[in-house]
Amino acid sequence: MFKKVLVAEDLDSISIAVIQVLEELKVPTIHHVKYCDDGLLKIKKGLNDNQPYDLLITDLSFKTDHRESNLTCGDELIAAANEVQSDLKKIVFSIEDKSYRIKTLFDDLGVNAYVSKGRNSINELRNAIEGTFRNEEKIISSDLSFSFNDKALIEIEAYDISILKLLAQGYILENISNEFKSLSITPNGTSSIEKRINKLKIYFKANNNVHLIAIAKDFGLV
Repeated sequence: MFKKVLVAEDLDSISIAVIQVLEELKVPTIHHVKYCDDGLLKIKKGLNDNQPYDLLITDLSFKTDHRESNLTCGDELIAAANEVQSDLKKIVFSIEDKSYRIKTLFDDLGVNAYVSKGRNSINELRNAIEGTFRNEEKIISSDLSFSFNDKALIEIEAYDISILKLLAQGYILENISNEFKSLSITPNGTSSIEKRINKLKIYFKANNNVHLIAIAKDFGLV
């Protein structure tokens, strides 16, 4: 089992439950932080002391308060941790249930497991910790209806996300074209963008732009 684990969670009730699971799994060294900045500092200190962490368990959302922070969410903590300790195992423990959002955590940030907070989340977390220790790949809560092979998710690109976000903000075709031109995003012609929007409608079986945005929000794309 893991020897040294860092828990990043700003709610005491949840962190206590997570720590209890780790104690039951006989993890000898468990540290807890409520701020992502503190988490990165501990990871760096562990490396400098030649006593690195084996596993990071983090939430995604952290409430802001009077303290000024450089890292404001779990995504940023994971990305920063990857830069200093690329072999660190990572489990996300969050209420987020949007499929694209979860897929991005695996594909872009290299997390090892994703556990959704819910009625059976403690058992799911225990299984995820054990599975991650056994080097199982892409562990995800059994209560999430999610497939890494979802065709729509596989074929969605950053370009599509940009279009969807601007549509969600009320941009019309010409506005999107102008915005893309100002950012040097190509293709930026109205006809190319319109074709892409129509393609997205087909992928998501959307009847119109409003329906497309609603579906995109359900997926966590915007």
